[in-house]
Amino acid sequence: MPTRAPRRCTTTGCRGTPGPRGGKCTGCRARTGRASDQRRGSSTERGYGREHRDVFRTGVLARDPVCVLCEVRSSVVADHWPLDRKQLVARAMNPNDPAHGRGLCEPCDRVDKAGRQPGGWNKRRRR
Repeated sequence: MPTRAPRRCTTTGCRGTPGPRGGKCTGCRARTGRASDQRRGSSTERGYGREHRDVFRTGVLARDPVCVLCEVRSSVVADHWPLDRKQLVARAMNPNDPAHGRGLCEPCDRVDKAGRQPGGWNKRRRR
């Protein structure tokens, strides 16, 4: 039985072999991941430090113990709503005030983020 020819890494100039799903080889994937992590900064550098954990997250999850979207599962994610954290900071509002958040379960958070954030897979469906 004939076998399929091995695939090449999709990074220009790399002769490595990617994993079974294709794409980039392990070395290229690690290099691009590290570079994007360094550009992004740590969670504390992005504003999600102690005050966010102790004030915002705790306050939102205490106020909304059940997901506000599905009203079935318990809340585990404190989501900034209706403005995201960057918009609150730009408007000189306190992003750690629990009044600017809502409690969501993980499945509802994923679907909501996919529809609201740029490049989300759910953008196609909303048109």
